[in-house]
Amino acid sequence: MDSGFGYFATHDAVRPAALARLVEERGHQALLFTEHTHIPVPPEGGVPRDQMGGDLPRRYWHTYDPITACMAAGMATTRLRVGTGICLVPQHEPIGLAKSVASVDDLTGGRFEFGVGAGWNVREIANHGVDPARRFAVMREHMDAMRAIWTQAEASYHGEFVSFDPIWSWPKPAQRPYPPILVGGAGKRVFDRVLAYGDAWMPNYGPGVLERAAELFRLAEEAGRRVEVMLLSVPADPRVMEACDRAGVRRVMAWLPSAGLDRVERAMDAFEGALADYRGE
Repeated sequence: MDSGFGYFATHDAVRPAALARLVEERGHQALLFTEHTHIPVPPEGGVPRDQMGGDLPRRYWHTYDPITACMAAGMATTRLRVGTGICLVPQHEPIGLAKSVASVDDLTGGRFEFGVGAGWNVREIANHGVDPARRFAVMREHMDAMRAIWTQAEASYHGEFVSFDPIWSWPKPAQRPYPPILVGGAGKRVFDRVLAYGDAWMPNYGPGVLERAAELFRLAEEAGRRVEVMLLSVPADPRVMEACDRAGVRRVMAWLPSAGLDRVERAMDAFEGALADYRGE
């Protein structure tokens, strides 16, 4: 079981390149960057709300573009795997997104991981011209179209939301057939998406997640698929890490604060201390 971090890379916190070097130097395997293209201003005024009705932290509307952050992080390191955690796929035009993903993977020597999701902020989604109620169907077509572009010399796709005749698009990703696709979310139908186009399930850690991991492994075996489980939001608790390892989790990751170096290092120290306790180091 390896380790890494998720990060809201904001313009007023530790920069992606500096953080990536630190994560690599401290022996972790991955650094994933979040995405929100924007947060709509609440029409009623006040602070935007999250999925649970709480105040949405300001970092949500101060983040760098995650693909750009991945490029900066990848160029600053030699071994670290960089990726999106997660990319809001329905909010992108798929031909352009396929090009960006392939470019970063090629330029980093095959170190990119493509965490994907459909998003939860319905007004943000709608501002991109996507019907929030259809976002999972849109994501499915975008994923299928991008996989065609990555794997075919002359790719074409015709669906309800995406349609194009044969195109040429290089570079292809350095990883074959394409970078690992990490499917975010923990909804009732998330396993359908994992088994349809994912290489791993990447939810936030929480009650019931490890039991659901066992269910996913069973479904994947029945389907003749091999999938992995990677978890975000893993607390700095050696007992939780041990339970994750027993459940077959491939990677545990904690969120780092969007802050200065001192706060970031304190958060890393706490997570690493729990890892060391769990490993008996």
